[in-house]
Amino acid sequence: MRALRPTILLISLSLTGTPLALAEEDKAILLFNGKDLSGWKRVSADPANNPESTWTVRDGILHCTGSPVGYIRTEKAHSNYRLHLEWRWVEKGDNSGVLIHATGPDKVWPKAIEPQIQKGRSGDLWLIDGFEVREHVNKEDRRIAKPAEDSEKPLGEWNEMEVVCRGSSLQVFVNGVLQNDVHDCSVTEGFIGLQSEAHPIQFRDIRLTPASD
Repeated sequence: MRALRPTILLISLSLTGTPLALAEEDKAILLFNGKDLSGWKRVSADPANNPESTWTVRDGILHCTGSPVGYIRTEKAHSNYRLHLEWRWVEKGDNSGVLIHATGPDKVWPKAIEPQIQKGRSGDLWLIDGFEVREHVNKEDRRIAKPAEDSEKPLGEWNEMEVVCRGSSLQVFVNGVLQNDVHDCSVTEGFIGLQSEAHPIQFRDIRLTPASD
């Protein structure tokens, strides 16, 4: 019987490991279902514009024309999470971004911290409408520049961004590279938004998983 113990132990470890991995996957929240914008609200800077013409879904991909300026945001507020999304530029890498911890009225732009999506600057952070972090030393500049080298892929390829929000801290990864890390966020819960700003951009695979303090 003693000779069987190592085998039994290995089987036990493999069996206990699989349910744990599956349990983590089960916790994921799909923010974008690949079919429509259920769970999202469209906001436009132009009251006369039909925001449904700016944001459309085709073949599992969220398409944004970039015009007029505005954003879509989640209908629910979130905190303590890992946000995963993928994006790619259609024409040229111009300007967009992700709104994190967005609060207040739906205006352009709401109070939030914005991980930048821009060719060569993806991973910069912009502080909007009074949002503050410890690292914001130069009060004349709302940007927290990324310290790392550019990790964005060539134009037309899909990029991955992960935003990790734990308590009052926030980290931004672009294609697996840590681009920004800030602390003492003045707001730690809010809506998540995607910007429409100047040029066409596409998004897919937008999901959350919990991140504890």
